[in-house]
Amino acid sequence: MRRIKAIIMAAALAATTGAVTAQDIEDPTRAPYYDSFKDKTVAFLPVSMGIDLTEGWAAGIKSALEPLGVTIEIRDPNFNTAAGAQALTSLISEKPDVIVVHNPDVQSYARLLRRAEEAGIYVVQVNMRSAYSTDAFVGADYVGMGRQIGQRLVDLCSPDNGKSGKVAVTQGVLTAAASIYQMKGINEVLNDHPEIQLVSNQAADWDATKAKNIAATVIQQHPDLCAITGFWDVMDVGTAAAIKESGQDVYLLTQGGGNQATCDAIAAGSFDESVVYNVPGQARDIANIIKQLLQLKPEPGAMKTTLFTQLEFITADNMDSGTCWKLPGQ
Repeated sequence: MRRIKAIIMAAALAATTGAVTAQDIEDPTRAPYYDSFKDKTVAFLPVSMGIDLTEGWAAGIKSALEPLGVTIEIRDPNFNTAAGAQALTSLISEKPDVIVVHNPDVQSYARLLRRAEEAGIYVVQVNMRSAYSTDAFVGADYVGMGRQIGQRLVDLCSPDNGKSGKVAVTQGVLTAAASIYQMKGINEVLNDHPEIQLVSNQAADWDATKAKNIAATVIQQHPDLCAITGFWDVMDVGTAAAIKESGQDVYLLTQGGGNQATCDAIAAGSFDESVVYNVPGQARDIANIIKQLLQLKPEPGAMKTTLFTQLEFITADNMDSGTCWKLPGQ
């Protein structure tokens, strides 16, 4: 009896001791993790706010980092490159911990991005590169994207498939990375397919009205035009309008961040296809890169990380209710 009682008491003591020990255990990584973000500031410099891409990135970055105590500041140059350069210069003086920048072209911010890193600021570029590589880039592989689009044009418009072989390209800003690198990829494919004629390759400067005027003129000059590929869905709303007004059967292949408006346009028949780089996914990647930088604390400019976004070609046949995303409150 005494032996049984002793065993029970020993078991109870062990259980009690184990419970106390469990309560005293601390996760050794938790406090350093949160301390890494305390009182930190991230500045976001887009080409402009008020568009789905930049609003989506900003919303995603805020939702991921603000709960950790990070302050998010936004400087909006509203498509004015000079204003953007001035904002970037001011940020270098203010020294936020991280600058997230959406470059308007490959050259305008290059020297300033180097200066930012030299001033001890981490720099993350999103979706359009500068000629100067910084700590990280998150966005589409536009050369690879161009190759895939070039192959789609071949598949869609080859005379072997009963089509005219005539295609057109509507770029954004000619000096933007999205235009330069994408055209490189497209040309690499079309150079191997002389049966495909690039009858128009013009820049609409991301403007829907310019895109509409360009498309209307090209369709008038080439009524047997097979396809137009444009470099941004917001701009290509104008292209879609020109195609509809012409009454011609021209395939419109556009691209963008996959906002719900894109799926709506495909469902309505305004767009035939869209190459989507998922904005919420890109925002998550940006936030994770920032978390890594603030925890590991490498010398700014010492590491060069690239996270290319997985692309998805969306048509009416493969999209569903979860294919596109909405901004909070939409």
